[in-house]
Order: sequence, then C-alpha cells, then structure tokens
Amino acid sequence: MQRANLNDLQAFLAVARERSFTKAAAVLGVSQSALSHTVRAFEARLGVRLLTRTTRSVAPTEAGERLLRTVGPRFEEIEAELEALGELREKPAGTIRITATDYAAETILWPGLAGLLRKYPDIKVEIAVDYGLSDIVAQRYDAGVRSGEQVAKDMIAVRIGPDVRMAVVAAPSYFRNRPAPQTPQDLVGHNCINLRLPTHGGLYAWEFEKGARELKVRVEGQLIFNTTAQMLTAALAGFGLAYVPEELAQPHILKGRLKRVLEDWCPPFTGYHLYYPSRRQSSAAFTLIVDALRYRG
Repeated sequence: MQRANLNDLQAFLAVARERSFTKAAAVLGVSQSALSHTVRAFEARLGVRLLTRTTRSVAPTEAGERLLRTVGPRFEEIEAELEALGELREKPAGTIRITATDYAAETILWPGLAGLLRKYPDIKVEIAVDYGLSDIVAQRYDAGVRSGEQVAKDMIAVRIGPDVRMAVVAAPSYFRNRPAPQTPQDLVGHNCINLRLPTHGGLYAWEFEKGARELKVRVEGQLIFNTTAQMLTAALAGFGLAYVPEELAQPHILKGRLKRVLEDWCPPFTGYHLYYPSRRQSSAAFTLIVDALRYRG
C-alpha cells in the first residue's frame, strides 16, 4: 500500500474512533476541512463509503466497521511497539492517558503520581474525568480506573486503593423541617441530589445493603450534577441529600457542616482498580505508573 493510503487509513481510523471530524482533527493536528477531504478521497479510491455523515454525528458504515475492527487493532499494535522503543532511552518517557472519576483522580491518581512525575520529567500523564465507563480501547486510553466489580474480565486489573464506603449526607439546615430517613425507602419523600451517568444518560441509582438485603433506590430532587464534587457543594448549601464517598464527606461531618444518615445501610465495597488490556505492550513509563499507584495497604 502506498504511503498516502496509509496516512488516509490513519485519518479514517481517527474519525471512526472519535465519531467526530472535529475531535479527530484535534487528535491528528490537522484542520477539519483537510481531514474531511482526505477521508472523502480515501473513500473514492476504495470505491466504497466508510462513514455515514449527518449534521449531528458521524458513524462508520458496515464497510467502515469492518475496516475499524480488522485494521484498527493492527495500527494500535504498531503504535504500541513504537512507543515501547522508548524503553531504549536512558530515561522513561511518553504520554500515558488515564480515564477516571473526579473522586478517584483527586484522592488516588494525583497523590500517587505527583512524586513520580517530579522524578521523571519526560513522562507525561493525561487524566480525563469521566463517569461514562468508557471503552478504553476504543477511546485510546492506556488505562482506566473503576471499582473492582466493574472491571471487565478480559482486562488486567491492579488494585490502587482501599475499600470504599459511601455516605448519605445533608446539611443540618436541611433537616430543620423534615425528619431524617430511617430506611432507604424513606428517600422517596426527600429532596435528593442526583448524579447523571453519561454512559446511558440515566441517573445513578443509590445502592444500599444491610445483611442479606440489597437495594437500589431511584431518588428525585431539584438538582442533577455529573461530578461528586458538585453534589457535595450543593449538600453543604442545604439543597438536599447527597450520596458521596465517605472520605469526601467525613471532614464536613466532623465539623458539623453535614449530618450523616442511613450509615448502617452503607457497607464498604471493593476499592478502585487500574485496568488495561491484557495484550497491551507495557512501556517503561506505563510500568512505573502502575507500580507507583499499586495499593500496598
């Protein structure tokens, strides 16, 4: 295949993965118009349409999906091998992309990586805050962070944090004119602060467990956010009950800014894990990051 065709193939793969010419152009460092022209010329040479374009979205056709599925992984393997050549350098280097929730990024990733990054200035880390449980292979992340129960079985998972408990909290002012809930079912009558999950566009169902009983409660309220930090801020302002990590709420509980309820319904669950594809060729930089984040508690 001619070099031009290889470049055109790379352009198509970028658009197919990102589902957007704008995002793909940013990744490749070219203009959107130039990228669109390249992909159209590639389709013309092949004699088959690879992408379905609308005013709002871009999606691969059947032929495009086949090309993405068969050729895409081979390009990733080539890129991984080229990245692995960095191990031959005197110092580990390269960019590592990780997706995580804001809480995991703030309490685990950043504290674990700060010292490493000072020691190895040629290592770069991109942390993308995302509650969408992204497909890290499709989105071209090197690794993701999820609780242990959420990691797919075909991934390598490394524990990076202790068990986590959730807490249902609200400001004392919220309870002045209403009783505190005694059971999860009582939440139906309360103003609760919701979390929007981008994966399916739905609201997160609050999870509870007591003995052999497990419950998921769909709560309602005036406010919906997409990060726990925003939920905590709203709870501190007296706007309702929030379901947040215990560690995040504990300092405010101790100072009397928040009151905790339903504590006996919130047992610990498996802590956060760093996960990545089992076939990933680990670079020296990635190996150092995994070791720095590994939980040793």
